Amino acid sequence: MTVGGNVNGNTGFIIDFFDLDRIVQPIIDEVDHRTLNYVEGLENPTAENIASWIFRRVNRAINVHAVRVNETRDCWANVMA
Repeated sequence: MTVGGNVNGNTGFIIDFFDLDRIVQPIIDEVDHRTLNYVEGLENPTAENIASWIFRRVNRAINVHAVRVNETRDCWANVMA
């Protein structure tokens, strides 16, 4: 995942990884150890659809530039703003 925004002059971060984790972890929990076809919005769980599904959810909270979902080490799908 790639996020964007202005660097906070006090922290030096766009977003602290701890805060990013608080946003992303509930999304991961929604799909972890689940049959993706049964997750609302992922009835056709291609890498492209998964990346888009994640992008939309995370982008509600922070400025996301891209989400990458790997199928293998050499095969992935990117969704970009």
